[in-house]
Amino acid sequence: MAKTASRSAVIRAELVRTDQADPAQRPALAKHQKMAQQPFRFLRGSAGLFYLDIKSGVLALPEALQQWPLTTVVGDCHLSNFGFFTEEGSSGDRVIFAPNDFDDACVGHAGWDLSRFMVSVLLAADYCRGVLSGAYPNDEGLDLEGLAAATESDAAAALRAFLKAYRQQCKAILAEPELRYSALDDFPKSHVLKPLLKKAIKRSAKGEDFLRKSTLAKLADLSVQPLKFKQDARKFTRLPAEEYQAVSHSFRPYLNDHILDLVTRQGAGTGSLNMQRYYFLVGPARIESDEDFSLCHVVEAKQQRDAAPLHHFPELSPVNRLNAAHLTVDCQRQMQRRPDLVLDEHYFNGAHFLVRSLHHANVDVDPETVCLAAKDVATQLADYATACGQALALCHSRGDRRSFRFEQAVVDSLEQAGEELIGSCLAYARQQADDCKLLQQLLDQAT
Repeated sequence: MAKTASRSAVIRAELVRTDQADPAQRPALAKHQKMAQQPFRFLRGSAGLFYLDIKSGVLALPEALQQWPLTTVVGDCHLSNFGFFTEEGSSGDRVIFAPNDFDDACVGHAGWDLSRFMVSVLLAADYCRGVLSGAYPNDEGLDLEGLAAATESDAAAALRAFLKAYRQQCKAILAEPELRYSALDDFPKSHVLKPLLKKAIKRSAKGEDFLRKSTLAKLADLSVQPLKFKQDARKFTRLPAEEYQAVSHSFRPYLNDHILDLVTRQGAGTGSLNMQRYYFLVGPARIESDEDFSLCHVVEAKQQRDAAPLHHFPELSPVNRLNAAHLTVDCQRQMQRRPDLVLDEHYFNGAHFLVRSLHHANVDVDPETVCLAAKDVATQLADYATACGQALALCHSRGDRRSFRFEQAVVDSLEQAGEELIGSCLAYARQQADDCKLLQQLLDQAT
């Protein structure tokens, strides 16, 4: 009982620190309610706790991984933070698969990203098993007829495929350095990601679904002049005239065309659920033909907090002393081959904001996409993990473009350390399941 109470106190303190809201006091933060629903969501919303647990040894990473040279890391590397998007943001047309969220990026240990992704795979499979059994609510309204979920054994096999692909990609870069600048832009017909790739291509500015299913089409009313965001009180809040003017004036230098409309975005994300977000609809003042729609795009200005690892590892690199938004921009530019052309940072109203375009062709990957299947779900999940291993190795490799010390260290030690890492991640996934229950208890007993 004392151990449970102590762990509950750790969770509570960390959530208070990161979210400025106490889960043991009412009213409950929407983010905390969402996290308590199931362990995969708990993991997504508790990155600060994850790094505290690494520092304190609750999640024990192999010593070999901690000896690798530091590199740029994603920071919040989980199964759903990989996806399809166009290189160069809304300005590009080439669709690739890669990590797609750099809010917690910094200079750090690659082992952080490896372990966080691996734990997320285990919890994503657990989530899908729970939805099938009724242990977790089917709040996505999934048609579960005839589907099977990945077992823990399937997920463990996927972790081995992930580590193997990561190491092999590093080895390939040692043999052919130019591979550092490659990207995953195609998959075999039978691959779980092939349908998502096709979907993303169709949503790109030159795709057949651009005017129906792109990010622009989903968020904006394309039938009015000038274009406006759709009326959706669940997602968007209109700003008072004075605030609208102040926000548009402050962010205008970062936008390449007219501001057609401006709203605040509500209820997006998990880890950043309570952070301020502005959406700008940008484009020509008047649309003369359908071709002009490709000149329009949505730009997000998102308030940034310090990258999740940095509170617990503040002295790891002087680069990490950059303000939160600046650090995100620099790391993203380094890890991506052709980063967003609309990618900057801005200080407004006492906070640092990340400014970035929302890609027309953005297609995310949900747990149910890779952990549920009518047949051979184990192969499906392993194929996905392999693609993520390759893509993550490419991102980490670009953290130092002057040498290949990082890749050599991975090749020399990851194979031997792999099983130890898998064992640690299996144990920590169980810890996260317990932590999720403790958060629910805090919410239930809140005063």
